[in-house]
This record gives sequence, structure tokens and C-alpha cells, in this order.
Amino acid sequence: MEKLLHYTWKHRMLPLGSLHTTDGREIEVIDPGLYNLTDSGPDFFNAKVKVDGILWAGNVEMHCRASDWYRHRHDSDPAYDNVVLHVVEQADMDVETSSGRTLTAAELSVPEQLRRNYEALLTSDRYPPCYSIIPTLASLKVHSWMSTLQTERLEQKTHAMEERVKVMNGSWEDGYFATLAHNFGFSINGEAFETWVRQMPMQAVAHHRDDLFQVEAMFIGQAGLLERVDKKYASEYKYLQAKFHLEPMDGSMWKYLRTRPQNFAHVRLMQLAKMYHERRTGLSELLACETIDDISKLYGIKGSKLDLLVINTAAPTIFAYGRSHGKEYLCDRAFDLWESLRPEDNRIIRMWKECGLEVKNAGDTQALIQLKNEYCDRKECIRCRFGHEYLSKK
Repeated sequence: MEKLLHYTWKHRMLPLGSLHTTDGREIEVIDPGLYNLTDSGPDFFNAKVKVDGILWAGNVEMHCRASDWYRHRHDSDPAYDNVVLHVVEQADMDVETSSGRTLTAAELSVPEQLRRNYEALLTSDRYPPCYSIIPTLASLKVHSWMSTLQTERLEQKTHAMEERVKVMNGSWEDGYFATLAHNFGFSINGEAFETWVRQMPMQAVAHHRDDLFQVEAMFIGQAGLLERVDKKYASEYKYLQAKFHLEPMDGSMWKYLRTRPQNFAHVRLMQLAKMYHERRTGLSELLACETIDDISKLYGIKGSKLDLLVINTAAPTIFAYGRSHGKEYLCDRAFDLWESLRPEDNRIIRMWKECGLEVKNAGDTQALIQLKNEYCDRKECIRCRFGHEYLSKK
């Protein structure tokens, strides 16, 4: 398996004796290079190796069999012309680059203990498969990995925020409102809220911001949910629709089945309309918030609902804006907000607690959700630091 070969090279798990080329020249690995996490290009960039005492610098490509070079069509791809070493488990043939150069090759075997540990992770009927190693991990290693995971999680949410800004023609104000709206719908109606906000002409709404009734009529009317509310809203929306040439979305997109009345789409839209009317949905107002209490006062909510909006809306927006505008203090504030919240309680977090991990705040729980979703579920144990400890055990 190529992944294990990559791991062996990256961590310099080389033979006790020296590594040699297939034609007998001695190889000294000075720098294995930078691992390529994308699907295109050589496996390791900017590696440095000495072959018979001569320093070579360039890229390294790896395969289980040398002939995979041709199976993957690297021989016709100029991106592989600067490969200086072809590392394989089985050198079944010589290979050439698109420029006609024959590659220097070396055979490297995956250590048997590493192979056994990896197979144990893939075949374990316990979840997560590395559960046995977790209680033995040093607290510093756990803290370091959790911090990295937390950053990954926040950056993932930041990417979604940045994509909304693009959709909103570069407007951070509208991108933030779209993010807030999406998370007002929770998971069940998040996509419907996303569709709604993209069809909502915010400049038109702004003309009537001081009139709550008109804001409510426009919000509900554009959502295609007038039949869910008092008839008085229909006539008001008809007037606004003609004034601004509005086209409502398909109301059938909203989901009501197995939804509590307080979370019905039209109820949430009314709440959002009130916040908008009271000028509590502006980006500048959010960026002025320094604590959880500040955000609670801004949104006018407390408890678990507030926690969810801080986790999914406030902190990612503050982080995204801070990173985009070079304001490091805002990025730091986003982390502080997560770490000021109580830990979430769900099956993912309970699973990790049962493995022996200490969970102190929402930053920890977001890190563990990232760990499960992006590493455990995808069997990416090789890229996980917990998985690395398991793979390294004797």
C-alpha cells in the first residue's frame, strides 16, 4: 500500500543498513522532502539525498511497483520530470520521464510491525480503533494535536464563510448575514435558509428596516411561507413585491416534519426579522463583541441556542474577517470564544470521553468532531497524531 510506503519514507523508517539504488549505489537521506497532500504531482517535494556522496535535490515519487509509473501515466506528464528518486517496494522494471531520462530507483520495504499495526487499525471492530493507545498519551501531545484540530475545524467553517462572501459579490456584511441565516435553520433547514438569503434583496429590505412589519412581510413572503402566517402579511408582501419586482422561493423547500414548533421555519424567520430590524445582525456590531456575554446581549439569546450560534456563526465570522484583513487579535478572539463555552454533549464527544480524553470546553469538542469526521471516518490514521502513536508502538 502506497500510503504505508509514504509513511515509512516520511518518518525515515529506513533499513538498519544503508539504503541503496537498484544498481548498488549508497543513498543517504538528508531531507525526505515536503509531503504532497494533494492528488497531483510527485509525492514529496524538495527532497535532498546523497547518492554515492553526491547531493541530489528534487522530488521523490513512490509506488508499490515500479511499473505503476506507467500505469499512472507519469511517463507522459512533465510535472514528474524533476523527480530525482523513484522509491518502490518492488523494482520490476526501469522507468523513464517524459523527457526520456531513466530514473534512479531504490527499493524500500515497509517494516512488518508498521504493517501489522496499520492492519489492526483498519480491521478493529472498536471505534475509534486507536482507543487502547489514548490513555497512554502524554498530555502535551494530546493538547498539541487538539489545538491543531481546533484550528482545522475553525478554518473549515471559515472557508464556508468566505464562499458566502464571494456569492454575495464580496460583501462581508451580506456574507455574515447569510452565515447567520444558515445557522438559524440548524441542519434541517440550513440549505433552505441559504437559498432564501441569496434571493433576498438586502438593499431593498434596508429601505424598510425601521418598519418591523414590512421586514417580516418581506422575509416571510420571499420564503414562500405566507400561508403559515397571518393573512395581513400577504397584502403587505404583495405591495413590496410589486415595488421591488420580487420573486419568492419555492416554499416546499422548507422542512417541518419532526421539527419542534419553536424551530419552525417561519418562526425562525420572524426572529431573524426582529434582530435585523433592531440592528443586531450587523458585522460591525459582532466585531465589537469581545466576550460571550457581549454576543448574548447582541443576539438577545442565552443557553444552548447561543452556544450553537457562537460555535457556527460568531467565532468563524470573526476569525475569517480577522484573517482576511490581517487583524490577528480577531483570530485570537475567535479561539477564546470557543474556549469560553461549555463543552458540547453528543455521541461523538461521549465516545471520546469513554476513550479517556479530557474535554474542557467547546474548543475541545469541536476539535474532536474534526478528528472523527476528517480522520477516523476517512481511515486517515496515517495523518493522525493519535494514529502515529499507535503505528509506532512495538
